[in-house]
Amino acid sequence: MIGKDLLQLRGMPRETIATILDTADQMREVGRRRVKKVPPLRGRLVVTLFFENSTRTKTSFELAAKRLSADTLSFSVSTSSTTKGETLMDTARTIFAMQPDAVVVRHGCAGAPHLLARNFGWHVLNAGDGIHEHPSQGLLDMLTIRDRLGSLDGARVAIVGDVQHSRVARSNIWGLTTMGARVLVAGPGTMCRAELAGLPVEMRHTIDDVVRDADVIMLLRIQHERLGRGVLPSPREYASFYGLDLARLKAAGPNVMVMHPGPINRGVEISADVADSAQSVILDQVTNGIAVRMALLYLLLGSDGAPETAGGTSHAAD
Repeated sequence: MIGKDLLQLRGMPRETIATILDTADQMREVGRRRVKKVPPLRGRLVVTLFFENSTRTKTSFELAAKRLSADTLSFSVSTSSTTKGETLMDTARTIFAMQPDAVVVRHGCAGAPHLLARNFGWHVLNAGDGIHEHPSQGLLDMLTIRDRLGSLDGARVAIVGDVQHSRVARSNIWGLTTMGARVLVAGPGTMCRAELAGLPVEMRHTIDDVVRDADVIMLLRIQHERLGRGVLPSPREYASFYGLDLARLKAAGPNVMVMHPGPINRGVEISADVADSAQSVILDQVTNGIAVRMALLYLLLGSDGAPETAGGTSHAAD
């Protein structure tokens, strides 16, 4: 068991992360079967509540639930009463009345999943909150790295780009360093500011400063929806100084892994030939995302009884 909720990787014990990754490794076997379904969550209801757009995360959580035989309900915020002014808590109370077992929530405000976890008894899985964290993405990234390198301990992971506004970067930083990896970051000064020094990272100035020392290069997309004016001169200039192209990839060495959480802006943070190269594990990340989310749902729901009643407390990663 990993607790009632999955809210963040910061503070999560090393042993818990290892348990999740080991369970996800076993869950991948289900995806290789002719009939890709097992019964552990039969009769359980998993609701996806996304206040921001998503393709990979939303669909992989839903597919993960279905492969474990759970029922799923997708709550479309764009067509819900939230567009008429309904609050998050009122929306949550409506969902509570449907008696779900778990709710997967993405929200533009940091802390929104924590609010739901404190006030409702069902299990809450954070699918990304503001610029805070995206824990399941961090876990699938760690699983992908562990597959290639054999261990996360001692791995040198370079995270390049809009680190400042990236919840993916934060979850990876906390998770990777907990597991013994060394994290290097680089990006424009407006996207990788000095206050990041409070995180367990090594700050560098350019992509070339981190690429030469990395076993793994993780590119981040520019978070246009979270940026104001004047933060980025132009996509072309960004690509020139911080984009990963074939020339920079060759300087990194033949065995370096290239990762990207998606969606990709080809020709900006990563060139098309690098994204499609043999060193890219971007599609492996998508496949591993299903296994990790199956593991999370199984560990949270698979062996417990009925969820607590409203007002239950959260004690996982809080």
